[in-house]
Amino acid sequence: MRLLNVATCNLNQWAMDFDCNLKHIKESIVKAKQAGAVIRLGPELEITGYGCEDHFLELDTISHAWECLKDILLGDLTDGILCSIGMPIIKGSERYNCQVLCLNRKIIMIRPKMWLANDGNYRELRWFTAWKQKDQLVEFQLPNEISDALSQKSVPFGYGFVQFQDTAVAAEVCEELFTPIPPHSELALNGVEVFMNASGSHHQLRKLDVRLRAFIGATHTRGGVYMYSNHQGCDGGRLYYDGCACIVVNGDMVAQGSQFSLKDVEIVVAQIDLDVVASLRGSISSFQEQASCKPKVSSVAVQYSLCQAFNLKALLSVPLKIKYHAPEEEIAFGPGCWLWDYLRRSGASGFLLPLSGGADSSSVAAIVGCMCQLVVKEIANGDEQVKADAIRIGNYKDELYPTDSREFANRIFYTVFMGSENSSEPTRLRAKVLADEIGSWHLDVCIDGVVSALLSLFQTLTGKRPRYKVDGGSNVENLSLQNIQARIRMVLAFMLASLLPWVHNKPGFYLVLGSSNVDEGLRGYLTKYDCSSADINPIGSISKQDLRAFLQWAAIHLGYSSLADVESAPPTAELEPIRSNYSQLDEVDMGMTYEELSIYGRLRKIFRCGPVSMFQNLCYRWGARLTPSQVAEKVKHFFKYYSINRHKMTVLTPSYHAESYSPEDNRFDLRQFLYNARWPYQFRKIDQLVSELDGEKVAVQSSGDHETGAAASEGVGGMGVAAAGSGNPSVGF
Repeated sequence: MRLLNVATCNLNQWAMDFDCNLKHIKESIVKAKQAGAVIRLGPELEITGYGCEDHFLELDTISHAWECLKDILLGDLTDGILCSIGMPIIKGSERYNCQVLCLNRKIIMIRPKMWLANDGNYRELRWFTAWKQKDQLVEFQLPNEISDALSQKSVPFGYGFVQFQDTAVAAEVCEELFTPIPPHSELALNGVEVFMNASGSHHQLRKLDVRLRAFIGATHTRGGVYMYSNHQGCDGGRLYYDGCACIVVNGDMVAQGSQFSLKDVEIVVAQIDLDVVASLRGSISSFQEQASCKPKVSSVAVQYSLCQAFNLKALLSVPLKIKYHAPEEEIAFGPGCWLWDYLRRSGASGFLLPLSGGADSSSVAAIVGCMCQLVVKEIANGDEQVKADAIRIGNYKDELYPTDSREFANRIFYTVFMGSENSSEPTRLRAKVLADEIGSWHLDVCIDGVVSALLSLFQTLTGKRPRYKVDGGSNVENLSLQNIQARIRMVLAFMLASLLPWVHNKPGFYLVLGSSNVDEGLRGYLTKYDCSSADINPIGSISKQDLRAFLQWAAIHLGYSSLADVESAPPTAELEPIRSNYSQLDEVDMGMTYEELSIYGRLRKIFRCGPVSMFQNLCYRWGARLTPSQVAEKVKHFFKYYSINRHKMTVLTPSYHAESYSPEDNRFDLRQFLYNARWPYQFRKIDQLVSELDGEKVAVQSSGDHETGAAASEGVGGMGVAAAGSGNPSVGF
């Protein structure tokens, strides 16, 4: 037997905070050694933090990374343990994203990344060059300061593996795993048994399975030990890195770390018999045949053994059942952990949320409540860092610390119901009950006086006073009156966030939380600079459909039972007067349902559909219920309001990234914000297709088939959508 003890980790790094990052790296190496590991894998670019972005273009960033690596190597940390450490490196005039393999106070190899992540949220080609010389390892001259300190002039640099006396080990960096021909395929044929994947992978709802299937598939037919390390937490931007460090052997998961955690350092360890890898490979005829004529990969020989012999005291790791979180749990824990990192690292003393009693703001409140529960639980489990942060943020005295989530929420969380004459008593009550369940410091404010003052000022200036549509006003007046209320709430929220801590003799300031969802952003159903404009928004890329499912889950699992009532209430902005014959409803205002918006969003972004291809797709999807002309009207209606409101995406509050059809234009969805909203060419093409399809339909019906038309006409009412253009098409510009 060849027994190998390996460790991988989740690290909560912070971009450009070298002290913080170095501390976590050292702690992870110490814990790995204490667990008996002889290999320690850290996440991609762990010294600098993955999210440095244009800071990678600064020479300081590179030099500080070398200084930190020197600090690690000058001590005894790497004695007896192979450490793979991620950092940026300049070779010649090119910057590379590298894994530095270290052992016994020496650098034994530097492995630059060959395939860079350059889509979605990733822009690695902006900062790094992909390594293209696959046929050889080259010599890299170490910086003078490093060379003198380590008494080492140069190291092998490039694509290859490390050949130890008893096994072979190689790096495969993040994106490389997901390429059509991943490096591990030919590395396995060259005898590599242990693969180390350092990653910087962000959380997205329902995404984890894709990642885990890739690890399992990498070793299921080729054999091998696949180690995966990832960042975990908010390192300074919109992304939450969701950890889940793991170890897979021959397609079986034998160790899995947490996906959502407040821990800064988490180690995952496995004890493996490497002979099972050799045994599997020897039993696969096709593997043997392909290995006999493989393309040769360069290697670095190291006269050192990593494995132990047969030892009854060593407990081998066995296959585990993979742990997945339901989407509702992901919504609770991912944004909850992200908020905690943002809170403790921003210097703020808490959060303030305009709580309307509706689904969106109630979801945000529940996520903050979940965060408080996670903090109290982690303190009870003995996490001293979480405890220290909570004591500082909560302003605890005399050795007190949080032991109850409601008490902790009362210290760090303000909720404010900002009602007007248009607000209903049920929403006011729902906000109050939820705030009590969570424990927030709740305020009930009436904004009518401020609204009236602004309208009086306008009347003094112009001699006119706008009226709501239900009172005989025009669409312009109606929209403006709604926008005034929304923007007053934003101004009031920021004023309270800065002054309430002073009123209550608390240090610092509070962060204002936003609560607009991804579907409203996509449709533009929001006012610029309204109460959804905030410092950060934990639900900004989560769909209404998912939020409603989350509310049902949270009512039971978080203990906030009032959320069931929130979820069952029809979505409404409550910005217009309530009359016996009229009540404002979001879906009527928008002219489409939230379910339809999710479909439009996925087709537009994930499937990259323009108006014409979206129409064609929806004809297949909705053909049993809607005629082609009805589908065409829906598609035109969506693209019209998407395009005239796209400019609002430029001022969206920075949001937690959770959904693959997010319209956020700063990093993820790079499209213009000035459109010809008539889409003349595209809509004309749709009209041509409708005409052709209607002609085919008439021909079919004339031959005696009348069922299609009947089914389509029955389906119109089933969609539950108001006629295009009805109601208030867009809350504000």
